[in-house]
Amino acid sequence: MGKWKECIIGDIGTVVGGATPSTKKIDNYENGTIAWITPKDLSNFSGRYISRGERNITETGLKSCSAQLMPKNSVLFTSRAPIGYVAIAENEVCTNQGFKSVVPNENTDFLFLYYLLKYNKENIENMGSGTTFKEVSGKTMREIVVKVPETIEEQHKIAEILGTIDDKIEENVKINKNLEEQAIALYKANFIDFVPYDGKMPSSWRQGTVSEIIEIHDSKRIPLSNRERSDLDKIYPYYGATSIMDYVDKYLFDGIYLLLAEDGTVMDDRGYPILQYVEGKFWVNNHAHILTGKNGYTVELLYLLFKLTNVKSIITGAVQLKISQANLRNLSVVIPTQANLREIDAIIQPLFSEIRNLCAENQRLSAIRDALLPKLMSGEIDVSNIDI
Repeated sequence: MGKWKECIIGDIGTVVGGATPSTKKIDNYENGTIAWITPKDLSNFSGRYISRGERNITETGLKSCSAQLMPKNSVLFTSRAPIGYVAIAENEVCTNQGFKSVVPNENTDFLFLYYLLKYNKENIENMGSGTTFKEVSGKTMREIVVKVPETIEEQHKIAEILGTIDDKIEENVKINKNLEEQAIALYKANFIDFVPYDGKMPSSWRQGTVSEIIEIHDSKRIPLSNRERSDLDKIYPYYGATSIMDYVDKYLFDGIYLLLAEDGTVMDDRGYPILQYVEGKFWVNNHAHILTGKNGYTVELLYLLFKLTNVKSIITGAVQLKISQANLRNLSVVIPTQANLREIDAIIQPLFSEIRNLCAENQRLSAIRDALLPKLMSGEIDVSNIDI
């Protein structure tokens, strides 16, 4: 069996903090080419490798603060608000002050380090301190005790086993993105740009409202106790806002539905709605509309329609944005004939079927990876004699 050693994070890499250039000086950001990452950039990030964040900074901005440019394959770790987002730098990056990242030394496999930090997330989080919010200092991060194989070759084997699973998950995500883009392009060409009809809406089609093509299932919700909600959350996938869980359905939804955000974060920066295409048994809170289609519209056709519909005009609320049922129902849409809808639906259904299959495969792969992670990172599974 390979030998493991106990050490501190400071022994296996250099801990690097970050900083924020003054936002009052436009020269720090305008036309910036240096990737600058914040915890917000990782909040909805599902991959391992990140190349840039929402904003870049300039050379002037970098020099104006204590942020440091870190090399490719540095491992980024958020140290506050929240603690524990982990990603690998795909290229040179710097971060804001919400990170205590680790630049691996020559005896540390960077991918192993990534999984090591994920494995030790809870331990690192418990070391955080602070009254307003918990934060891990650079000194604390450096002194976190970890166990690692003595040889980089064994580190590499562990990283390769876990990495192969994540490679497949990420490949499936790319395939699904491509499949979805194909479906969106097809819907747009036929029902928005009217490409097969010389750019004009056929006379047999009409302008209508969303109320004519959707069923809303929100009214079936009733209050449940905290215990009941907690029990559901342990067993079934939960969708909707991530913090407030006021109401759920007495029964579980089971099938394929479209979730459209009702209040909170309801649209992206361009004005298009936040959507979730959901299959299986699940429960939701009262911050999302649960939709199915009617009059020729399948859930998949609805998904594509709303992906291509700007909803700014129906948003209400100054502080917390909201899409009410009434405004949603009254939204104007082009309604093709059911024969035209069936024709396009027949083409997109196999695409969405493959999307669902790959999503299910990713759930299985994620479960395998998550089960292997503690066994590999603790040395319970011996990889010293495995040839990779």
